[in-house]
Amino acid sequence: MDRVIRIGTRSSELALWQANTVAKQLEHLDCKTEIVKIDSIGDEVLNKPLYELGVTGVFTKNLDIALLNEKIDIAVHSFKDVPTRLPNGIVQAAVLKRGDFNDLLVIKDDVNFFTNDTAVIATGSLRRKAQWLYRYPNHTIVGLRGNVNTRLKKLEDNDWDGAIFATAGLKRLNLLPEHEKGLKLDWMVPAPAQGAVMVAALEKDEELLEILKQINHEETSKCVAIERDFLRILEGGCTAPIGALALVIKDELKFRGVLFSPDGKHKLEYTKEIPFSSTDKIDALAHKAANYILDRGGKKMMRPEISIEKETNIYATKTLSLDQLKLVDTKLGVEMSDFITTRENRLKPVVVKSPIKNVVFTSQNAVDSLLNNFSPLELDFKNIYCVGRRTKRLIEKKIGKVAQVENSAEKLANFLVENIECYLIYDFNFFLTSKSSGCNFST
Repeated sequence: MDRVIRIGTRSSELALWQANTVAKQLEHLDCKTEIVKIDSIGDEVLNKPLYELGVTGVFTKNLDIALLNEKIDIAVHSFKDVPTRLPNGIVQAAVLKRGDFNDLLVIKDDVNFFTNDTAVIATGSLRRKAQWLYRYPNHTIVGLRGNVNTRLKKLEDNDWDGAIFATAGLKRLNLLPEHEKGLKLDWMVPAPAQGAVMVAALEKDEELLEILKQINHEETSKCVAIERDFLRILEGGCTAPIGALALVIKDELKFRGVLFSPDGKHKLEYTKEIPFSSTDKIDALAHKAANYILDRGGKKMMRPEISIEKETNIYATKTLSLDQLKLVDTKLGVEMSDFITTRENRLKPVVVKSPIKNVVFTSQNAVDSLLNNFSPLELDFKNIYCVGRRTKRLIEKKIGKVAQVENSAEKLANFLVENIECYLIYDFNFFLTSKSSGCNFST
């Protein structure tokens, strides 16, 4: 292509990183490029949360206008900021390979603040706010807007315990905090398309669209399409706490979609694993997931003032599985949430000082608690014993091979007594869950 490709972008440091990444990939294809900076409404209005601005596409609208007016040839976006419906004449031309999709808590001072009854966490995201309050209902959320550097500076200048960021943004700007100042929030479901970069172009520019196909990452494109379809059907945009993640792991697509009430008190979730080669099932996945949530009160959670057709006759104090829900008469309405939430204690390194000969897990919560404190690489266990098949699957996915699993703690204890020669208490580390207190502990 002889012409210079004008790349439209916001002027923040992160947005410029994204635009320059696209420029480098195009230059590898012998294309000439030029960066054009265009600020957005979202960049100019920083004193309100996004969901209070009253418009969709607050970070993309000005770039859309410039593209339609042919002042730029392509627009580069953080894909999670892009509305699910593009303006007429504009199409998705490419999606770069996805970066880290997780959220990260940057801690202000005290890494042990989780042991306190209350804490103050900063975020401008309704999704992050709802998920945090669901897990830590006694904490206080304060608003936080601005580019990455601005938000880090605000955290430093205010009396907050921490602030939530997208890990990808911190990594791309080389601002990732040291281990004790950053906690990976792998229990928080990311925004649809978080960590992905999207390139938009004019539908009529066929020559440019053919070039952009060469920088498209097909797997990322398919995964984020499912997440965004899920968002579109739920009609969330920036006004509802919606998270979605689709990943391809060993030829299997794993999907998780969630909807929270804005106050973080209620949650609806859908998970599914299907072969990546199963095109028909993948195409139907977003609709199936979104309709599952809508049929179980999702619309009421997003818009509490709107009544639903079914009167709620059943309230479950835990999130029910698909098989459990099938047992409920379709004439009855169902609401559900995890009534008891667990809080991970900040375990000291001496608790899991490697290597450890024998380890016993009695629940998935115990596994989650441990992983919230330590990375899998820090966990060097020779023999792992656990209660429950689901706990076994989680351990083998995150930590390592399980030597023995039983369906109750009593049966596991009997097995250890009968089969393990060195079964004295000091030969074992136990990671347990107290159901009455909702707290994980180890001994």
